This record gives sequence, structure tokens and C-alpha cells, in this order.
Amino acid sequence: MGSVEQQVRQFYDVAGPAYASLMEDVWHHGKPGAEERGLSPVEAGLELAEELVRASGIQPGGRALDFGSGVGGSTIHMATVSQATFIGISNNEWLSGRARAFAAERGMADQVFFHTVGDDDYKTLGAWPEASFDLVTFYESVVHLPDKQKFFDAAHRLLKPGGHLVGIDWLQRPFGEYQTEEQIKRWMEPVERFISIPWHGTVGSYREMIEKAGFEVRVAEDMWSGIECWGSTPPEDGQGWLSYDGQEGELFQDGKRALDAARGAGVFTIGQFVAVKSS
Repeated sequence: MGSVEQQVRQFYDVAGPAYASLMEDVWHHGKPGAEERGLSPVEAGLELAEELVRASGIQPGGRALDFGSGVGGSTIHMATVSQATFIGISNNEWLSGRARAFAAERGMADQVFFHTVGDDDYKTLGAWPEASFDLVTFYESVVHLPDKQKFFDAAHRLLKPGGHLVGIDWLQRPFGEYQTEEQIKRWMEPVERFISIPWHGTVGSYREMIEKAGFEVRVAEDMWSGIECWGSTPPEDGQGWLSYDGQEGELFQDGKRALDAARGAGVFTIGQFVAVKSS
């Protein structure tokens, strides 16, 4: 089977083309309520990324690292609005190659760069020296890591004093009648199995890991506090997951059903985080 990290890389060999066909080049949740205001899922995701990158205070000419950059839509957008240089990384070359092509198509290849890193490189991010970046971002990527603490430790090392860590991630939570770990696991285990996720954290556990890495946490919140988190994947399946017939189509249909069930139970949510490295 290989390591968890290897399994994630192999998952995206088939998930990459599937996600690209169904979600274009932005693969994460958007700002709650954005679609009710008439935005598409892609526009909603870009609005949230723009809000977070502005919250970081990064200045034109600054340097940022986007961890788990996928096919690069949000990375390119953040570079555009901030006028900073962005480096996007993942452990899957299909994703990185597609992202480089998007950057070239949009005339951003001299400002946004995409690299494929080793399966375990997230534990140190050792390709870059200490204090190399003004900003580290993550958008629903840390969830795939078995050792999330080591990523946050590495991000702290890479940031300059005063630099920011910002991002969002898939989380679990107690909700309604589902309060115990066993009750929550009933809904979250299928999500983890079908979508190559080793384990889901909580708002509290992410705060603890980020603080343990040395950050001052400014924001750690449930973006759908008190309500079911549907985001850009409503149960009516407007994106077409349940009819996807590409490679491993049944896997993605099963993943959609599992995720819908966890959303409907209320135990799945998205957390938002903003933290700073003390000067």
C-alpha cells in the first residue's frame, strides 16, 4: 500500500483530472453565503482566498508559499491581488504541471512558480532556509497529512518574524445528536476512506498545533458554526459528482455520498485560521 503520503499522491493521479473537470481550477470552499449572493463556486473560493491573503498584510514584492496548491487557481489569484511572488507546492507532478500551464496562460509565470516536492518534504520544507517567506497559505491540504504538527512546525521555521500563516481546512465537530468520537466517526470514517484522508482535526486541535509550533493565533473559527456546512457542494449535485464517469468514477461518487452524509449529519465543517510569527 505504501505510506499515507504515497497514497495521497497516487489518489491525485486520478482525482486531479476528476476535480479539474468538475471544479475548474479552484478546489476549495468559498466564503459562506457567497453563492447566495450569486457567485459561482469558483468565484466564492477566490473571494475567500483574496480575503485571507489581504488579512496577512503581505506587501507587493513579498514572498509566499502555498502548500498543496493543486492546479493553481487560488495561488495565481492571490499573487495577482497581492502583487507578491508565490511558490505553490504539492507532491503530485500532474497537479504541478497543470498549475504551471495555467500560470503561463495567464502571463504569471514570472511571478508564480509551482514545484513538486517529495512525499515527506512537508515535515521540514527543507528546500528553503529559515525566514524565507512573508506568508504561508494552505487551502484544504493539511487534512491529507498524517503528521500535521510537523507541517505547522516547518511553516513557522520558514516565516520571517511578523510573517503570517493563513488557511482553511476540513474538520470534524460534535453536532446535534452526534457528540462522542464514536458517533462522529460513523460519518467521518467513510469520508477519510474514500478521499484519502488519514484523520480530521477540530478547530481546537488545529489551534493547539499552530500554537505549539510557536505562532500567535489570531483567528481559529468554524466557518459554519451552528449550521450544516454545505459550501459549494449542495446535495442536489450541481457539479455532477454523482454522474462522473471518468477513471475511478465510482470512487468519486462514493466520496460525494460520504461527504454529503457527513455534511447532513452536521459533523463535517471547514475551519479558518490566521496566525502570526512573533517578531
